Amino acid sequence: MKHEFENKKPEAFATTWEGQYEVFNWAEYLIGIPMPILLITTYKENGLPNACLHSWSSFSGEEGGHFCIMGGIPIEYGHTIKDITRNKEFCINFPSREIWEKCYKTIENNKFELDEIVESGLTAEEAISINAPRIKECFLNLECTLEWIKPLYEGSKCCIICGRIKHIAMDDEYFDENKKGRYGESGFIMNIHSPKNPLTGESLDDKLGFVEYK
Repeated sequence: MKHEFENKKPEAFATTWEGQYEVFNWAEYLIGIPMPILLITTYKENGLPNACLHSWSSFSGEEGGHFCIMGGIPIEYGHTIKDITRNKEFCINFPSREIWEKCYKTIENNKFELDEIVESGLTAEEAISINAPRIKECFLNLECTLEWIKPLYEGSKCCIICGRIKHIAMDDEYFDENKKGRYGESGFIMNIHSPKNPLTGESLDDKLGFVEYK
């Protein structure tokens, strides 16, 4: 049996923290679609590295290029939007579970006067094709230039960014699924963002997910 949901938050969906359904739409918790976790890196106006832990992205391309579409990035909060708007370049870095805790620290280490990569216990390295830092410990780095940027909708506090992938760097142990590989607990990390039962309001905790290759 399918339940039909109009554009209205289920009555059972109480908030678990103040402003929850202003930062995230209630439908995200109902749908519960897992998405890959990544770090967006840029240079701040003072020249120091910025790192933004992010999900809510997809990747697509055709003959004319391959692109990353990133949504849900706050326009006013943090340095990422300002950096990308100013520099027109950024890097997307995919972490493994081994460095997850260090990546999570970038949420706290987000002050303007900090090197957010080093402060979180990670290593910044120069990119090949753009002026933005890469994270050395991440197994996959996508160097991107800004294709376009616009608000999620008119009056939105968040924006959508389209980046053109100019250069790819991948650790060779991730080429082969018989070694580390890109899938399973050593590969891509998925964000499972507290899915809720719409009838009872029961919520699962945030968890890390992994893609099993069969």
